[in-house]
Amino acid sequence: MFNSRTPEHGGPLSGLTQEYARLDSLKARLDAFRPLPPEAVKNLHADMVVRYTYHSNAIEGNTLTISETKVVLEDGVTIGGKSMRDHLEAINHREAIDYLMALAGQPCPLSETEIKDLHQIVLRGVDTENAGRYRQQNVLISGAGFTPPDFLHVREHMEGFCQWCADEASNLHPVERAARVHADFVNIHPFVDGNGRTARLLMNLELLRASFPIVIIPVEERSAYYANLDAVAVRGEYEPFVRQVSGLVEKSFAPYWFVLGVEDAGGAA
Repeated sequence: MFNSRTPEHGGPLSGLTQEYARLDSLKARLDAFRPLPPEAVKNLHADMVVRYTYHSNAIEGNTLTISETKVVLEDGVTIGGKSMRDHLEAINHREAIDYLMALAGQPCPLSETEIKDLHQIVLRGVDTENAGRYRQQNVLISGAGFTPPDFLHVREHMEGFCQWCADEASNLHPVERAARVHADFVNIHPFVDGNGRTARLLMNLELLRASFPIVIIPVEERSAYYANLDAVAVRGEYEPFVRQVSGLVEKSFAPYWFVLGVEDAGGAA
């Protein structure tokens, strides 16, 4: 509840035991195919970059369609009638994913440096003044039921957030940890703009470091996504958001089964 204090993290959620077991089983199944064939990795990555970039930006109001996003990223073509910001957001997000993949190979706790570096890439050329810099003003989030902390306390909150990531977070299932990283970060709202995209990148950094696939929150689930994040900020209820993320993580295995040519949804290889 960032109106006056950070949410109480509490211990691991007890109501998602079966969901976590299911995800662990899917991960173990995918692990059995690792290392994946190079061509499969290339194909999966290219598809993920386009879909992830489109949905993450669309949630924030970017007007590029998924096909336009593909053209911008893969062909370097500008789309008539679309703003320079729309184009830069797509290009920046692809570069942020590249940086994310590099960070994933470094199994260390989340740091303020990584967070600022990711944010700097997200806003490169879009908001040079604020890219990679904690906000120096108070902000309101339209439609949200909470108020982010005063800018004077952002650094304090971020230090506490990163300390939690390094300590208590290790006791959580990786998917729960990733979801909580996202929720707590976006509720601190440490930057003037780009918090949502950065939060989703940080969530996926946690998943990648635990060898789970990248999860994509589809723009079609934006209303539920915002409502579930609000439940964390206003009432300290993490379960709805963690459950949403868990369901999307399960779906993120499907492209792997398709490319590998194996049966989907827990079938035999």
